[in-house]
Amino acid sequence: MEYKRKRVAVVGGGLVGSLNACFLARRGFEVHLYEYRGDIRQMAQVQGRSINLALAERGRCALRGIGIETKLIATGIPMYGRMIHDLDRKRRPIPYGKKDQYNLSMDRRKLNEDLLTNAESFANVHLHFDHKIVSCSLDSGKMVFERSDGSQVETEAELVIGCDGAYSTVRSHMMRQQRFDYSQEYIPHAYKELCLRPNDGKFAMEINYLHIWPRSTFMLIALPNQDKTFTCTIFMPWQNFDEIRSRDDCLQFFRTHFPDFVDLMGEKNLLNDYFQVSPQPLVSIKCEPYHVGRTVIMGDAAHAMVPFHGQGMNAGFEDCLIFDRILDVTGNDFVKALPEFTKTRNADAKAICDLSMRNYIEVRYYKQ
Repeated sequence: MEYKRKRVAVVGGGLVGSLNACFLARRGFEVHLYEYRGDIRQMAQVQGRSINLALAERGRCALRGIGIETKLIATGIPMYGRMIHDLDRKRRPIPYGKKDQYNLSMDRRKLNEDLLTNAESFANVHLHFDHKIVSCSLDSGKMVFERSDGSQVETEAELVIGCDGAYSTVRSHMMRQQRFDYSQEYIPHAYKELCLRPNDGKFAMEINYLHIWPRSTFMLIALPNQDKTFTCTIFMPWQNFDEIRSRDDCLQFFRTHFPDFVDLMGEKNLLNDYFQVSPQPLVSIKCEPYHVGRTVIMGDAAHAMVPFHGQGMNAGFEDCLIFDRILDVTGNDFVKALPEFTKTRNADAKAICDLSMRNYIEVRYYKQ
């Protein structure tokens, strides 16, 4: 059939890009996935964010739609609710819903690797690592990529899908067009990650929860990992980070606001982890439309959101599923499918961005 010969370029080999490649390959398209990094499956350490992911039903539905849910969630850890850590060291579980309802704590890198491997299993998928997009003609589908040795590669596709993250190069080309609306908001809070190690080879806290230390203007969270560690993230205003300059400042702050966490973490590990990295910003991005010419954006490139509702990855996965269903309805007609994707998805994605922002207020202000 004719559509099987259509060439599709996916820019960005992260979570959304690699899942998109799977959906598109199943339709028989010739899929070329371009990633600016090397193959993360071959790396000792991976550049980029490492905030753990909470895989919810929104995201699982997309994995189910491509037939890989069972395989990919095998390494996830169920979280049946939130475990609130009060200042007086008491803990209060708050279930997400019914006893059989849960989110899954997923390792970002492991999930990305599995999605890349699944995409690579299709004979019509071609993975191009070390390809950083330099320019993109939205109407013609012509693109230029640069490799780490400085050489450039020119190519083109009948459909270009930008899945290249919150600082998307594909979207930056769209922003040069008339009547393209764009807004971004850096919230006055930042984050740092810490690692809570096992205690005598066992999880240091209850395993099947998202742990939260709400402290009104800031908070600490922890998600469980398969190696019995917890990935912990502290979110607070930049001013608070600026005021913690010394080891004594750090210990005093955590002893005052998170005394039970200091006991679990240990002072040495806390200090080593805290001063190992700089605080990172948090941004929320909205734009419209999601398509120009034969180009469309998805995931964080279209609707980056703060992580407090746990829906960034899930919404990106849902983008892939919705676009796949639109291709069904339009008979793989890209001219019809792209505006329909904007029409179908834009309002909902903006709403999720707003909910994510509002949820930060909710979780920080759980009653003590």
